[in-house]
Amino acid sequence: MKTEEKTSKYRTHTCGELTAKAAGQEVKLSGWVATRRDHGGVIFIDLRDRWGIVQLTFHPEKYAEAAQAAEKLRSEFVITVVGTVVARPENMVNKHIPTGEIEIEVSALKVLNESGPLPFAIDHDGKVNEELRLQYRYLDLRRPYLQQMLRQRDRLIQHIRSYMTQHNFIEVQTPILTNSSPEGARDYLVPSRLYPGKFYALPQAPQQFKQLLMVAGLDKYFQIAPCFRDEDPRADRHPGEFYQLDLEMSFVEQEDVFNMVEPLMVELTDTFSQKEIISKPFPRIPWKQAMEKYGSDKPDLRYELYISSISDVLEETQFKVFAEGLKAKNGVIHALHVPGGGVFTRSEIDELTAKAKAQGAGGLAYIAIKDGKPASPILKFMTEAEISAITEKVGAKDGDMMFFGAGEWLTVCKTLGAVRVAAAEKLGLRDNTKAAWCWIVDFPMYEWSEADNKIDFSHNPFSMPQGGIQTLQSKDPLDVLAHQYDIVLNGYEVLSGAIRNHSPEIMYEAFKIAGYSQTDVDQKFGAIISAFKYGAPPHGGIGSGIDRLMMVLWDVDSIRDIYAFPKNGRAQDVLMNAPSQVSPKQLKELHIRLDMEV
Repeated sequence: MKTEEKTSKYRTHTCGELTAKAAGQEVKLSGWVATRRDHGGVIFIDLRDRWGIVQLTFHPEKYAEAAQAAEKLRSEFVITVVGTVVARPENMVNKHIPTGEIEIEVSALKVLNESGPLPFAIDHDGKVNEELRLQYRYLDLRRPYLQQMLRQRDRLIQHIRSYMTQHNFIEVQTPILTNSSPEGARDYLVPSRLYPGKFYALPQAPQQFKQLLMVAGLDKYFQIAPCFRDEDPRADRHPGEFYQLDLEMSFVEQEDVFNMVEPLMVELTDTFSQKEIISKPFPRIPWKQAMEKYGSDKPDLRYELYISSISDVLEETQFKVFAEGLKAKNGVIHALHVPGGGVFTRSEIDELTAKAKAQGAGGLAYIAIKDGKPASPILKFMTEAEISAITEKVGAKDGDMMFFGAGEWLTVCKTLGAVRVAAAEKLGLRDNTKAAWCWIVDFPMYEWSEADNKIDFSHNPFSMPQGGIQTLQSKDPLDVLAHQYDIVLNGYEVLSGAIRNHSPEIMYEAFKIAGYSQTDVDQKFGAIISAFKYGAPPHGGIGSGIDRLMMVLWDVDSIRDIYAFPKNGRAQDVLMNAPSQVSPKQLKELHIRLDMEV
């Protein structure tokens, strides 16, 4: 607490700043009663504020009125005290807190506000039901753990702002009420009172606006941007809203964006975590290679479990499962080598099989190497030469395990990728002292959507296809690569970006492949298409999920701990009771009639 912030009415110091150097001073402190203890007539109070905890002592023989008032104090009462700083005897120093070498001998006490019975203890260390904690989040936030989390969040955001400013970026706040556009997730829609039947959408990202700022000539833009997506909750994704570092740069290629962003990620890791970065510069892995080697486009590089193609050594296999897998469209056979995996029990293998089935696989074949010999239910279907060739190709040794996937390429990759993550967790291979950063590059521009039975964008529809319009007009769409890239940290995607498509001609062609007519594009993206006709510079950028980045850097179990007022696992705000019903009058004003009972 800075000197100019101190007030004579409530405090001269905070609860976390006094040391033995202040012994003999008269001070005034305010805060919450953390604990109260009676020892032989002397009352001890731990007083807490945002800055820390200090011990108060009440001696009835010296200050009877103050001691009498202290007898009525209970947890979370808000009080102001006047007293003298006293050095503790050496054998009573508390080395676990900064104020542990002193205590305050209280001469006057005033209760500013009482507290009712608490729904849970403030020092519960997360052992209280989360729903109850979220209902009383203002109490939960009194915990030092969560207050430290918010302080760290503030420091990290200030560091980002400082870095961007030093590199000549301009912070611009873009609109919250905008139009609906295909960004890959469901929009949150806001009905318009003035324009019946029409809706605003909350931005999934400031994508179009930041590109318009490049057309406007700002050259370098950034924002700590609120983003809104109607997605299902999960451990690394907060439902409803999240915050990202959003930036865009003009007259750049992919390498220029990398050179701007990667040093910032190094700074944030070194400044705000205890993790050691495994590799500098960050490895750059093409998307296809990441899928084939790690089974994921967000691979965790902290452990050396690798997937290999074994299609070539099993071309003539008579094992029906493998043979039919090869005959499938884009059919392959891959093997995941798990050093030390021979220790897996039958029940653990069943759990890994469930992971494989969740990715669309029919099952999970495996071979263990035990006492120098292969062991597996599938050995009877394979020749000794095949087993030997597989073992040699993946480099399996005694005590290892090999898991197999056969079938369509992408399904096999994702299947063994899920098994890889689960196997690493079971073997305790994830080292939280390491920061394994990497870039994933060369994403496919399009993918086949089974749900819609058509080609769709696989990543970001505003990305520049590699090779420009010539590639779009000459290549199979599923072979077109985009100037798109992600940054991954310890198995989590924390940044995503692209070099943008700044040409109306190329944009019309790109959207046509995905089933959008020129009229569709003009209707949905009219502003940006029109702007590109007035001199748009080449530009690119990236967005970083700040909340997810902090969660990974600090090894937080749930992303909800990163937020001051999070939603629960069902996307509800149980503190403010949202979402909630609104009155018939409000609905009428918005020209909305509900087709349901309320």
